[in-house]
Amino acid sequence: MKRIGLLSFGHWNARGRRVRSAADSLLQSIELAVAAEEIGVDGAFFRVHHFERQLSAPWPLLAAIAARTSRIELGTGVTDMRYEHPLDAAEEAAAVDLISGGRLQLGISRGSPESALHGSRAFGHVPAGDETDADLARAKTERFLRAIDGEGVVEADPAVTGIHGRLAVQPQSPGLRERIWWGAGSRATAAWAAERGMNLMSSTLLLEDTGVPFDVLQAQQIREYREAFADAGWQRAPRVSVARTVVPIVDDEDLMRFGDPADGADAADQVGVLDGVRSRGGRTYQGSPGRVARLLAADEAVQEADTVLFTVPSQLGVDASVKLLRAIADHVAPAIGWTPTTL
Repeated sequence: MKRIGLLSFGHWNARGRRVRSAADSLLQSIELAVAAEEIGVDGAFFRVHHFERQLSAPWPLLAAIAARTSRIELGTGVTDMRYEHPLDAAEEAAAVDLISGGRLQLGISRGSPESALHGSRAFGHVPAGDETDADLARAKTERFLRAIDGEGVVEADPAVTGIHGRLAVQPQSPGLRERIWWGAGSRATAAWAAERGMNLMSSTLLLEDTGVPFDVLQAQQIREYREAFADAGWQRAPRVSVARTVVPIVDDEDLMRFGDPADGADAADQVGVLDGVRSRGGRTYQGSPGRVARLLAADEAVQEADTVLFTVPSQLGVDASVKLLRAIADHVAPAIGWTPTTL
């Protein structure tokens, strides 16, 4: 049984559109999540980007959404661990999870290419020695996972506590450890996440290109991840998500806003060089609801995943995003085996 969620980049731009400020982006993100829950969508996920006119501080946003909703999952896709202090992140994540009643689905990773040069170092997070940014993010992730597992991280002061031993960060939120996702951009990083018992958030862009279509390569990544998860001895079934951009054209307004699918918007994968590596990204599925549904149902990675996140055009405002989500829920998502969840 499939779950679906929205994935918002949270862009804002003072020069136009309906999201002109950071306040607009944050407040409209909350309203969008509330509306998505009413539609029956299963999750609301948000990109995190620093030094950009986008969402950058996930914890207050997720806490606000948690307080305004009762059923929908909430999370990030993804939080860049290069910028996070692992113990502070463990406290923040647990607090959000407790406010939400255990609905946090936290996506974390090494992060994506950004406009800032070594941006996390401005936050005081500097790799040691010959350590890379990826090494730094993974080391922080390891410590973060131990912290939310309740591992003691500091010696207690017997003069204050009357005890000897190590103290864990507080609060702790039972079950959170099984709701951490790793955003993996390759099959190797997916296997690394599996070994540590994290769920898989397969990236919208894979830093490898074997010549096969994106959905086929992504499906291979998912299968290898599940094998590695089982080999690691974890006694539960992991969750796997993929993200897709779909644009069902339901009226003339959509046609004017998004264009004619005959222009070839979804004709081919996106292939290029990123971080010195030939990389492959997915297509946009655009056209009539029936056409989009058929394309999505034939997507090999969509079939492999249990959760599909649909990107929404955040700069067009809440109403446009809600309209897109309704079209997906009514006409597209049922083609992959999804049924809405009612409040």
